[in-house]
Amino acid sequence: MSASPIAGCIVAGLLAAAPAGADTAPRGLVEPAPDLIIQASVLLAVPPARAVDYFTDGRLIESWLTAVADVEPRVGGKYELFWQPDDPENDSTIGCRITALVPGQLIAFQWRGPRQFKPLTNAADPLTHVVVAFVPEGRGTRVHLIHSGWRSAPEWEAARVWQERAWLGALARLRRASLD
Repeated sequence: MSASPIAGCIVAGLLAAAPAGADTAPRGLVEPAPDLIIQASVLLAVPPARAVDYFTDGRLIESWLTAVADVEPRVGGKYELFWQPDDPENDSTIGCRITALVPGQLIAFQWRGPRQFKPLTNAADPLTHVVVAFVPEGRGTRVHLIHSGWRSAPEWEAARVWQERAWLGALARLRRASLD
């Protein structure tokens, strides 16, 4: 059985998260654990190109995920989201970049955690990483989100559980926003 094009895109997105020289000596105190990931999906009643727009168009991202979005939809472009725009150094993804982009199929980007996990998650090297794949399903699009790069220490598990709940709530808001 051959792999689907989307599976290949997801693998490419995950590989884009690997830092240069990832096969050499560890770069952080705690290395990412490959089995600690967040997986979530939502079915949107829009075609794939429109579903991708909800992750690449700042105005649309602001309709479901954050207060202010500064996104440059290209590999290496900004993926900066601000939940408190008057305090951009906290509760934001400032400095994050898009690591992979396949039009109509996939986007991948670095991710920073909220204020309460900032000393842990935002100092990690590499940062955690999000891959979102868009798969046609019926008359809509299944959005698959994978958030990887979590470490296995107990404080990391608390951050992962918090982020998983946040993604589930965000994807529910995305579903509602896409109906408007």
